[in-house]
Parts: sequence; structure tokens; C-alpha cells
Amino acid sequence: MSEHRAGSEAPGHIPEPGDRWLLVAVAGMLSFVAMLDMNIVNIALAAISESLDVSAATAQWAVLGYQLPVVALLLPVGRWLDGVGTRSALLVSAGGFALCSALAALAPWASWLIAARIAQGAFGAVLFVLMPVLAIRSVRPEARGRAMSVPATLGPLGAVTGPAVGGLLLDHLGWRAVFLVKIPFCLLALFVAWRAMPKDGRLRALDRRALADTVLVASGVTFLLLSLTLAYDDRAWLLLALAALPPLWWWARGPSGRPVTAAISASRSYPAHGAVLALAAAFAAMHYVTALHLQRDSGFSATATGLALLAFPLGMGVAGPVGGRLADRYGARPVAVVGACLTAAGLLLLVPLGDGWTLPDMAWRLALAGVGMGLNGGPTQALVMSSAPRERTATIASTMQLSRSAGFTVGPALATAAWGLAGADGGVRAGLVLAAVAACAAVPLISVRGGRSTSAPDSEAGPKAGPEGGSQADPASGAAPAARP
Repeated sequence: MSEHRAGSEAPGHIPEPGDRWLLVAVAGMLSFVAMLDMNIVNIALAAISESLDVSAATAQWAVLGYQLPVVALLLPVGRWLDGVGTRSALLVSAGGFALCSALAALAPWASWLIAARIAQGAFGAVLFVLMPVLAIRSVRPEARGRAMSVPATLGPLGAVTGPAVGGLLLDHLGWRAVFLVKIPFCLLALFVAWRAMPKDGRLRALDRRALADTVLVASGVTFLLLSLTLAYDDRAWLLLALAALPPLWWWARGPSGRPVTAAISASRSYPAHGAVLALAAAFAAMHYVTALHLQRDSGFSATATGLALLAFPLGMGVAGPVGGRLADRYGARPVAVVGACLTAAGLLLLVPLGDGWTLPDMAWRLALAGVGMGLNGGPTQALVMSSAPRERTATIASTMQLSRSAGFTVGPALATAAWGLAGADGGVRAGLVLAAVAACAAVPLISVRGGRSTSAPDSEAGPKAGPEGGSQADPASGAAPAARP
């Protein structure tokens, strides 16, 4: 039996004994859907522009309108979710996400579409934070590696398969189907959550202080994201990133920012957060550079390019479940380090990319990197989430998702900058070197033994029994020690 202090249960904790893999599957499915929506609309922008009779720049807001609130609201949402019921939050966010998808598909004009996408992004931010929380609270500590590998693998797979799925829907059913395809998954998740999750608390509205903090974080992150996005066309937009500093600094120094930094400090997960960001940036930079090179420089068709790039998600999808099982047996950290090493090796082997390379030459290197990402994703997220103080689980989940989102955004922007500095002849290699360096940097970051101030057998070493779904916070140290037998 594990000791539990009175009042130590966090809102949203699932108290039933045993592992609830159906809820882990819901977490994976919604992670796939939320990440799918980050990229699936890109392929339909030209059709949206023509159908709604707007400029390409206006149509682009069908993508930015979703991405901006997703990234901007992650930290405020994490703080909010630590005080509300997981079931209620999941039902509202998945239901709202589905409703906004339907409204976007029905849009008669651009302003309607953009408004629906902004609202959908707000619900998406809740889903992004909820998924790792739901996965880790649904299983015992000795199964966390397998549980975290489900959303950690399916989420990125949704991102990389988005353009392919969107292209098929666009060609056969039109651009509105791009928004409708996610609704059945959301309805299935709603049904399962309604039937399988116990009632665990109500939602609460944000108070005035929380609303002010949300505005500060949202404005700072929005400035940063816009500067990186618009810098593709004009690097002068990078100066807009300076406008992000005052609101973010003000928030970090305030009563809402300090608990977030304190939670990360208590879990000692700064290095792991850095590794998540570095690997996401490496993947995004590699994907951007190789896709551009294959089509523009090597003359491959879009179909051939897509098939070659498919080697990465295939490797990731195969290795993801294996990584979770190995983490539960041998410990999350060594498996995460091996995965990061394989990703770095695959990207390093891409650096000498030449015009004479065939698609198989690239595919096996991409597959190697994908296998590494699959082995790394679940164990790294398990390391981060297992080290979180129990009452700050959603907060840590939000910071982890923010790190990954920042990596996906920064990677292509940095690759573009490296390409421009190296010139036309060495641009591809410079971008690939950048991706490889980022992946290599993740290896020592994951190797750093952070975690809790006391021993954490469920994340550092092999599996040991502990409390169902989480550990308790030590009020003296702010850390979350392992369960005592």
C-alpha cells in the first residue's frame, strides 16, 4: 500500500487501480488529431483562397488562426488544468474542437473561417496539455513508458501525415472535407471519455488575474511566433521578436509565472525540456530542407518526395511502442539517450547529401532518424512527466508541449537563415548541419540526470510499484519523491 496524505489527490486524478489503456488510446487519438490539424490545412490554402475569393495572405490565417492560440495558450492552460477535473476538461475541449471543425467546414466567408480556427486553436491548446496528463494518470508508474509512447508517437505522426491526408481529401472531396475529417475521432473520444472516465471535478472560470496573465503570455508568444513565421519572406520581421520580451518578462516575474518556473525547477527537468525542443527543431529543419531539395534541386515529383519522406514517420511508428516497452523494462533515460543518438546519427549521415543520391539513399537515413525519434519520444516525455510534482502535472505538460511546439516553429526558421547565409551552393548542407547539430545537442541534455531530488525508480531505472498514476509532492522541497512501499 502507498501512503497518501489527506487532500493530496490532484483534480483529475483517476483513482481506480490498474491500467486503463482505453484512456491512453484516447490520449493518443486526440494527440494525432490535434497535431494533424497543425499541417493538414496547408495543402488546402490555394483552394480556400479561390473558393472564398480572398488573397493568399488572408487564406494563410486559416493556418495561423489555429497555430497562434495553440502555442500562446499552452502555459495558461496548464496552470488552469491543475485545478480542474480532467474528465470535464476533456469533454469540453474535444466537443469544442469538433464543433469548431464543423463551423470551419461550413464557412461562407473568410472571417467566419478565421474566427472558427482561432476558437479551435483555443480548444486545441487544452487538448495538447491534457493528452500527456491523461496518459500518465491512466496507468501505474511501471507502465508509464508504454503509456507516454502512445501520444508521443501518434502526435508527431499526425503532423507528418497531415499534408498527405489533406491532399487526398482535397483532390476527391474538396477543401471543406479537410476540416470534417477530424470530427469522427473527436466524437469517438467523447463517447469513450463519457463512459470510461470517472467524474472528478468541475470546470472553473479564469479569474481576473488569470485572464491578465493569459493576455501577457498570449501576446508575448504571438509576437514571437509571428516574427518567426513572417521572417520566411522578410528577415526584418525577426525584430518583432523583441516585442515578446516585455510581456513574457512581466508574466515570469508575476504570481502566475513563478509557480511554473518553480515546478520545472522542482522536477529538475530543464535539460529534458531542452532536449524536447532540440529534437523537434532538428526534425522540422530536416523535413523542410530535404523536401525543398528533392523537389527544387533534384527534380523529384511531389509524390516521390512524399514517399521518400514517409520513411521517417514509418520508422518512428514502428519504434515508438518498442521504446515504451524498453523504457518500462530498463528505465526511461537510457532508452531516450539511445533514441537521441540514433536520430543524430541518421541526420549526420544526411549531411553529405548530393545531387546524385537516389530516393533509397535518403530513405534509409530518414528511417534511421525516425527509429531514433520513436525510441526517444515516449521515454523522454515519461522522464519529464514522472518528475513533475503531482499538483503541477498539467503545468509541466504545458511547458513540455510548449518546448516541442517552439522546436517545430524555430527549426524551419533557423534552417532558412542558415541556407541564406551559406548561399545557394551550400544552403542545403548548412540546413542539414543545423538539424544534425540540434539532434546531437539533445544527447547530453537527456543524459543529464535531473529528475526528483530523491530517487525516482519509475523513471530512472526499471519498473517498481508505486501509487496509481502519480507521486506525491514533498512540501518541504517542492519535489515529488517516489512512493514508499
